[in-house]
Amino acid sequence: MSGYGSNNKYSFLGGLRAAAQSISYEIPLTLCVLSISLLSNSLSTVDIVDAQSKYGFWGWNLWRQPMGFLVFLISSLAECERLPFDLPEAEEELIACYQTEYSGIKFGLFYVASYLNLFVSSLFVTILYFGGSNIFILYIFVSNFFEINKTYGVFVMIIGIFITLVKTYLFILVSITTRWIFPRLRINQLLNLGWKFLLPISLGNLLLTTLSQLFSLYKKM
Repeated sequence: MSGYGSNNKYSFLGGLRAAAQSISYEIPLTLCVLSISLLSNSLSTVDIVDAQSKYGFWGWNLWRQPMGFLVFLISSLAECERLPFDLPEAEEELIACYQTEYSGIKFGLFYVASYLNLFVSSLFVTILYFGGSNIFILYIFVSNFFEINKTYGVFVMIIGIFITLVKTYLFILVSITTRWIFPRLRINQLLNLGWKFLLPISLGNLLLTTLSQLFSLYKKM
């Protein structure tokens, strides 16, 4: 909408690129989230973190879903339009695309939304694959220590939030670091990666997860 409203063909082309990129990477992203919900038997983020906390560090979904983690990480970077997936905002080609005709606070709001999206994506990576507030034995030790007196529950909550935010900002650092490492892809390479590689891999990962869950239920019966 911002590209079309700019009455600029380069801005409009950048808006079309952004729409095509979002569609091609949101589908693998959704399939990875479905795989995690199958493992945890819940769509609640609290239940997903609790399911990973049962076995400590080795219970993280990173080890149970390594391919899903890679697909989710790549798709989230593409969703946030970070390098090497910043085709909609390729300054050398489209003069910053749909942001071209905007200035002042309007231009600043685009960047605020971009980094907010990056923060939320990093938070989801932390919760879904890296155990959320679970960090080795520290959080479990603190929880058991303060469980004697329920009035100290707020300290456990603060420690859990702090651990989650530290992991989140580490992923933000990784995503910013990729800006200096990888070259930008062409639009055909970017769409081929989404539709021909990430989508089949995420779909296969979902099918394998479903089969493993069905097999575990069959063994319990």
